[in-house]
Amino acid sequence: MSDRKRAAKTQAMICVGAAGFVFLLQFSLPLSFFQRCAVAGLLGLPFVAAAFWIHKFYLKRVGARTRKAEEVSRLHLAIVEALATAIDAKDQTTHFHVRRVQIYAAGLGKVFNLSEPELEALNAGALLHDVGKLAVPDHILNKPGALTPAEFEKTKVHTVIGAEILARVDFPFPVVPIVKHHHERWDGCGYPDGLQGEQIPITARIMSVVDCFDSVREDRPFRSGMTRELAIELLHRGSGTHFDPTVVDLFIEHLPRFETETAARGLEAPKPTTVPDHSIEPSDYDVALARENAPVTAYDQIRNAHREVYALYEIARTFGSSLEIESTLSVLVDKVGHIVPFDTCVVYLYDELKGFANAALAVGLNADALRGRCVAPGEGVTGFALANRRAVNRLHPSLDCVNLKLGDERNYCSMASLPLCKDDLLLGALSVYSTTLKEYSDDHVRLLETVTRLASDALANAMNHARAESNALTDSLTGLPNARSLHVRFEEEVARSQRTGKPFQVIMLDLDHFKLVNDTFGHKIGDRMLREVASLIHRQLREYDFLARYAGDEFVAIVPGLEGPPVDELSERIEAVVSAFALHVRAETHARVGISVGAAIYGTDGETLDHLLIAADQAMYRAKAANKTRPARLATHPSGAHEAAAKDRTKVSPEALISTAIN
Repeated sequence: MSDRKRAAKTQAMICVGAAGFVFLLQFSLPLSFFQRCAVAGLLGLPFVAAAFWIHKFYLKRVGARTRKAEEVSRLHLAIVEALATAIDAKDQTTHFHVRRVQIYAAGLGKVFNLSEPELEALNAGALLHDVGKLAVPDHILNKPGALTPAEFEKTKVHTVIGAEILARVDFPFPVVPIVKHHHERWDGCGYPDGLQGEQIPITARIMSVVDCFDSVREDRPFRSGMTRELAIELLHRGSGTHFDPTVVDLFIEHLPRFETETAARGLEAPKPTTVPDHSIEPSDYDVALARENAPVTAYDQIRNAHREVYALYEIARTFGSSLEIESTLSVLVDKVGHIVPFDTCVVYLYDELKGFANAALAVGLNADALRGRCVAPGEGVTGFALANRRAVNRLHPSLDCVNLKLGDERNYCSMASLPLCKDDLLLGALSVYSTTLKEYSDDHVRLLETVTRLASDALANAMNHARAESNALTDSLTGLPNARSLHVRFEEEVARSQRTGKPFQVIMLDLDHFKLVNDTFGHKIGDRMLREVASLIHRQLREYDFLARYAGDEFVAIVPGLEGPPVDELSERIEAVVSAFALHVRAETHARVGISVGAAIYGTDGETLDHLLIAADQAMYRAKAANKTRPARLATHPSGAHEAAAKDRTKVSPEALISTAIN
């Protein structure tokens, strides 16, 4: 029994009892009519007063309980709002967005003269309509780009999931239809049930319009926010297809009034921007408004946490698709700029043989001065990070700028440096410098450590790939390009020759008596001979000529821009240098070889590498046949006499070759 009914029943019982008592008293005494009335009045007055005070007492209790119930209801709504807004922060939705949607929805509901339960449902629906997004993965919700069909299908489940979650709560107003049907379309092409027209609950139609209008005005990871005018134009375009035309027209008609209310509460819609502006100071609201908006920082933290998760996911995905060192470094610097502010970023690659790190990539302020800089372990802040293989923070950047002529080094206020390591292998270091931050925080360093761990794995893979690629195109014995690399370079020279109309020579070189060296001194000496001869031949060519070890003791050179006598002179000079060379074996014993050279011209002797090699090989074997008339000399001889002979035979002037050089 309620307090109000209990109070009324008590009053009735007192009044009946008082009336009965007075009636019995009057008829038990011999009194006149007027005396009886007087006695009734005197005796009934205390009972009436008692009834009044009892009624007042009960009303006071009723009021207290009513206020308590309202306070509990308000507390429940505040909890729902806080939790719902925290969930929305997962979708990069701001606290202000939810409050604006509440104002728009409730105001539009009053325009439609909806019932009190429906207005309450709109207030709650503004908070809870996207609660089902708990079932949608973050990387889909915050994907910076168009969703795939499969990803879009996954997002659709949030309406059904949200309805199922809220169906377990016994709401006294119809909020579940809003949650389930706010993505239905006026033309019946929406989801989840494909409702059409007025089959869609009016509250869901209202929520669809106001939520779309406000959502598109906020920046999201996958798009920048729209202006007010563009958002209104979007509603007009969707009127009659996506949205109820009547709802759209009435919303736009009353929008100025709604915006006045949001402005009065300090909930203005954000201005569209593609780059967050952290320099804007918040407005000075009154104390009540400051209390109202106090939770925004917490929601920002939640939103930033989910943004960080997706940023790291994107970084890992991008690194996983990169096998080039240069592109890996570019991706690293680009992604660092998305999560940590900097004015200068430098990536160093460590060379274990040389014992120092070289600045492979520098961007931002003073990038030109820092590019190519060398840092030894222990030198400056970056060197300290290299030597100790741990992150360094809160050291002044001037320690890293010693002996550097930087125009703006005094502007650096803070820096952080982190090593790039793969297991026990030191790959390099990443250093960031800022002119505005007082210091890089522990949170900044934590994010950088996460990124550098991912980058180190990608960089190690890129280095291994580059090493494997180099090995695939390089002869491991001589260090010259191999036959595969020869085919690549030949195609490049063909393209250049066709573009410029200039021919090029393919020169075949084959060592004479090399088998005799192997048989006499062993393969180790033979390998040394190949390396030394390769170096001798390479020194006789121009820096843009190409020399490859083709097979065994055969070499092939591609020489652009030479014809006639300069080619003959080059061949004679190579023959002279190789024939004069003697490889010291032991004591006064030296190994010697000769060389035969044959050349073919692209376009004249053939147009494919195979044809040119055949032509050059034939010319070479004619030269080899002539060389075989000379005896092989493996005998010992005084090294001094040999050096003198070599000196005499290598006096070949390269002026003619250089003067006709064409690149």
